Amino acid sequence: MLIIDRFEGDYAVVEDSENDANINIRKEFIEEGAKEGDVLALFETFYMIDQAETKKRREEILALEKRIAKDS
Repeated sequence: MLIIDRFEGDYAVVEDSENDANINIRKEFIEEGAKEGDVLALFETFYMIDQAETKKRREEILALEKRIAKDS
């Protein structure tokens, strides 16, 4: 899974969770409007936002935050 960690200059620093590595991808090869935390899918030479996977991850993170707050 490719997840945008942050932007630095002309690049997005992307976490490749399958290979446990970070890669730099030029912004011009990423769908406009992409932001930190978005999951990317590669289509030929262009990265698109995987809307379904991004939504799923955000929901999982919110649920985890609620569990942590409840236990605190």
